[in-house]
Amino acid sequence: MSQPEPAATPPGPVVAAPDPAPSPPASPASDAAPARDLRQHAGVQRVLAALAIHGVEPRVVVLPDAARTAAAAAAALGVTTAEIANSLVFRAHDEAGAVTPLLVLTSGAHRVDLVKVAELVDGIDHLDRADAEFVRAATGFAIGGVAPVGHPAPIPTVVDVSLSRYRHVWAAAGHSHTVYETTYEELLRVSGGHAIEVA
Repeated sequence: MSQPEPAATPPGPVVAAPDPAPSPPASPASDAAPARDLRQHAGVQRVLAALAIHGVEPRVVVLPDAARTAAAAAAALGVTTAEIANSLVFRAHDEAGAVTPLLVLTSGAHRVDLVKVAELVDGIDHLDRADAEFVRAATGFAIGGVAPVGHPAPIPTVVDVSLSRYRHVWAAAGHSHTVYETTYEELLRVSGGHAIEVA
């Protein structure tokens, strides 16, 4: 997040999340981060810049609260958890003992089967969970805002084939309060990922 930011504002509208149901009046804290401020956030701009390279100008939605889980994001958007494309980072161990990150873009309705994924991805002996420090070092994002793109260096990526069932899915946009609308095919293209069953 310490990278220089482009002077121009990247394209693509930023809108507020729809309100799926009546809610109590917002507290002052929930109004503290207007959409225009989040658009200038370093993480969001990195994501928009990375997507622009692929000709993508996404619709970014600013959520009223941090969406650190698929269920929270789905509730804010008025969609099912299966339509949330979680960006999960795991520690991939090869047979020589080297550890590298693996990004799994999975439906929010799934729990990733680490044994299954390790068997399906070449060069991986086994996978284990990554802590917050490992995730930030690999992606440049904090957990809750990890996006499919915009990382300091390319990360091997797999994409949950079940996301193909939906016309649109939603992925984190570089900040825990932002998501963007995308598709299964677009996720494969912009991430350079491979389609597999992850659950």
